[in-house]
Amino acid sequence: MSDAMPILDELDARGLLADCTHRDELAALLAASPVTLYAGYDPTSTSLHIGNLVPVILQARLQRAGHRPIIVVGGATGMIGDPSGKSAERNLLDDDTLAHNVA
Repeated sequence: MSDAMPILDELDARGLLADCTHRDELAALLAASPVTLYAGYDPTSTSLHIGNLVPVILQARLQRAGHRPIIVVGGATGMIGDPSGKSAERNLLDDDTLAHNVA
């Protein structure tokens, strides 16, 4: 994609934007000044997985467009579990496992 292409148009052209509420306002915001965005990951494993790749690449693209990405590795949710749509609770992690996964 061209460096001159607005980031929102680039994401749309790559099929990364399915729906957008108030697209014109978002485009204006992204064009006006850098925005800060974040993505969070739970340290329930020793590594990220392929499902994390799209948000990581998205943040890299937004950073190259001049925006400020923040990546958060959640300690509390990793320790207490967050089933988010699952029918069973996640296994709780002890302090040592959590520290290892975050490192």
